[in-house]
Amino acid sequence: MHEVRENWPASRSDLDEALLYNRKIWQVLVTSVTKEDSPLPRQIRQNVANLGIFIFNETRELMDANHRVEKLNSLININRELAAGLRARPAEV
Repeated sequence: MHEVRENWPASRSDLDEALLYNRKIWQVLVTSVTKEDSPLPRQIRQNVANLGIFIFNETRELMDANHRVEKLNSLININRELAAGLRARPAEV
C-alpha cells in the first residue's frame, strides 16, 4: 500500500490488489484473536478485533469510492504500528 500511495496516480490499478492482500492478512489476524483458545489477554484480543473491523470498513470504502489515496495513510500507519509491536521484545525480568 505504501508503494501505491508513493506512486499515485500511476499505481491506481494496483490499489485494489494491495487492499485485498491487506484484508486477507487482517482476516487471519482477526480470526486468530477471536478464537476461544487464543492465548492473548482479552483486552488485546478485543483491540485487534476492533482494528480489524476498522480495516475492513476502510478497505470497503476505498474500493467502493473514488480511490482517495489519502485514506491509505491510516491503513499504512496501523499496519506499521502493529508490525512494530509484534517485533518488540518483551522486557527482560
